[in-house]
Amino acid sequence: MGLGGEGLDVYESGYNNAYMAETIRIDPVAHAALSEIAREKKLSLTEALSNAVEAYRRQEFFAGLASDYATLRSNDGAWTEEQEERRAWDAASFDDLEDE
Repeated sequence: MGLGGEGLDVYESGYNNAYMAETIRIDPVAHAALSEIAREKKLSLTEALSNAVEAYRRQEFFAGLASDYATLRSNDGAWTEEQEERRAWDAASFDDLEDE
């Protein structure tokens, strides 16, 4: 392909760069559940799957966060230091305004 654009389909190129569809295999039970969710929420299967993946990503993020805080709390010295730092930040006034 030259710079003149011979053989270049701008629409196809834009579609492929903006939306890279992949084929995945899921078990029939998961597919049925995904189809039911999509139907109930009036979403495409792609949207329903994307929402499910994002929800799972967030769930895992917060589970990791909770685990990290549990580890911090189990270390008395580190937890005390964390609490002292929070009190210092709570005492700081960021805008010199009284509490509203």
